[in-house]
Amino acid sequence: MALVNQIFVNLPVADLNRSVEFFTKIGFTFNPQFTNDDATCMVLNDTIYAMLLVPKFFKGFIDKEIADAKTTTSTILALSVNSRDEVNEFTDKALAAGGRQYKDAQEYPFMFSRNFEDLDGHMWEFFYMDMSAMPQE
Repeated sequence: MALVNQIFVNLPVADLNRSVEFFTKIGFTFNPQFTNDDATCMVLNDTIYAMLLVPKFFKGFIDKEIADAKTTTSTILALSVNSRDEVNEFTDKALAAGGRQYKDAQEYPFMFSRNFEDLDGHMWEFFYMDMSAMPQE
């Protein structure tokens, strides 16, 4: 039995419309039911979502300062996809839309990954894992 049903990752964004445009170019869609002037719900799959929130709205959920993701990192959002080709396709779209690669592609016998930093400095990674190539213990 699953411990949780869904995950909503909350990310502060400086310009909501610009972020929606950026992630739309990668191929993500948005749930209009959870979208207004302060936030939007980006659909990663049927149970995983990223809530993009303007800073004032994001601040309403916390009692700390909002970290500047362009200078500090506490999270890398790693997204598993179905193939190496999809890793390249989605990462190339992110870079073409204005994202920034922050590290060279990582190649292991069983895994391939590439990364990008979004417009607000949040770090993302697309990866493909071939479980049949995973080293046996």
